[in-house]
Amino acid sequence: MSKSAAKSTLAVILGGGAGTRLYPLTASRSKPAVPIAGKYRLVDIPISNCINSGINRMFVLTQFNSASLNKHIKNTYHFSMFSSAFVDILAAEQTPDNPGWYQGTADAVRQCLRHVEQHDAEYVLILSGDQLYQMDFQQMIEDHVARGADISIATIPVAEREAPEFGILKSDENGMITSFIEKPKKEVLGDWVSDTGDEMRGMGRIYLASMGIYIFNKRLLIDQLQNEYKDATDFGKEIMPASIEKYKVASYQYDGYWTDIGNIYSFFEANLALTQEIPDFNLFDNTKPVFTRARMLPPAKISGTTLEKTIIAEGSIILASRVENSVIGIRTRIGHGTTVVSSYIMGGDYFETLEEMKHAADRGIPKIGIGERCYIKNTIIDKNCRIGNDVRINGGHHLPNTDHSLYTVKDGIVVVKKGAILPDGFVI
Repeated sequence: MSKSAAKSTLAVILGGGAGTRLYPLTASRSKPAVPIAGKYRLVDIPISNCINSGINRMFVLTQFNSASLNKHIKNTYHFSMFSSAFVDILAAEQTPDNPGWYQGTADAVRQCLRHVEQHDAEYVLILSGDQLYQMDFQQMIEDHVARGADISIATIPVAEREAPEFGILKSDENGMITSFIEKPKKEVLGDWVSDTGDEMRGMGRIYLASMGIYIFNKRLLIDQLQNEYKDATDFGKEIMPASIEKYKVASYQYDGYWTDIGNIYSFFEANLALTQEIPDFNLFDNTKPVFTRARMLPPAKISGTTLEKTIIAEGSIILASRVENSVIGIRTRIGHGTTVVSSYIMGGDYFETLEEMKHAADRGIPKIGIGERCYIKNTIIDKNCRIGNDVRINGGHHLPNTDHSLYTVKDGIVVVKKGAILPDGFVI
C-alpha cells in the first residue's frame, strides 16, 4: 500500500450514546470504557485495529460518563514526541453555535469537524466503539482508492435471522452500492439477496449488512455535513441512503469475525466465546496485538482449582474448587470451595491490604472478590464487588428480567452491579 494512504487517513471512533442496552455496565462508565476479556476495554479494539493498520491519528467521540474512558486513554496511548500520532478524546461540548449534545452519529462528527479540519488528511475512517473484530483497514483504504470511490462502507454477509437488525444493501458487478434499506422487515428480504460468494452462500449468509465502518474522502465529508446534509443526524439512516443516489459508494466485503456488542446478551456471549479452544476472535495473534494499559501486575496465583476453558487475567488469586467456561478479570480473588460456571468476573481496580480486609471483616463486610463455598453461573460480576461466603447466583432463563439495587437480570444473565456488596448466604 502506498504509505501515504494510511498516513493520510484520520480515524474517528464513535463512543456511542448512553449505552442503555448495556445497562448496568454503563451506569457509571461510557460504552467504550466497558471492560472486555478480563483486561481490555471495548475502545481498545478499534484503536488497536487502527494502530495495526498503520493509522495512528485518532479521535474518540464521547458524551456520557466519559471520565473513566478519558483516564484509560490518557494512561494507555503514548506516542513518541517526534511522531504525529495521537489518540484524542473529544467529549461533547457546548459551543456558542451549538448548545446541544450529539444527536446521532453524523451530528457527532459534524460537531467535531473543526478538529478534523486542522489535520492534513485525505480520508476519514469512521468507526464504532462497541464492536469486536480484527480488520486490516489498509486493505479497505487501498480498495477505496483503487475504485475511485467517494465513500466506502465495510459490509459483512449475514443470514436471514440477523438481517432485520442491520442496514442491508445491494451492489452492482463493480462493487458499487446501488440501494440501501435500514432494518428491513422479514417480508421484503427476498428483494435484498446478494451474491456474497460460494462460502458465505453455503452458510446462508446472503445479505450484505453495513458494519457501521465508513471511509469518506475528507473534503466530501466536510461538505456533506456542513452544507448538503446539514440537518442529517445519522449516517446509516440519512446520509448513506442519500449518498448512494449521487456519489460513488463502494461496498468493501469483510468475511472475518465481527460482532456488534449492543446489549448484555451479545456482550456476555462475545466474552465467553474467547474461552473456546480456537476462538473466532484471536487474542493470541502476533500480527494483530490488542493494546491496552500496561498495569505491571503480578502473575495470577492458583491453588487447588480445576480449570476448564477459562481465561485468567494477571493479579488474580484463585482458590476455587472449579472454574469453567469463564473469563476471570484482573485482580480477582475467589475463595475456597467456590464454583464458577459460564461467567465473566471483571475483577478489581486495586488490591485490598490485609489491614483493609480486617477492618471490613470487623464490620461484617466481605472482602473484594468472591468468598468461599459460592456457586456462580451465567453471571457478569462488575468491578470491585464484595461477595460473601455461601452465595448462590444461578442465572438462566428461569429468572424474569428485573432491576434490583444490587443486580440486574437481562435475558437470563445476572449482572451484579459495580461495587455491590452481597452478604453471606445471599441467593439469586
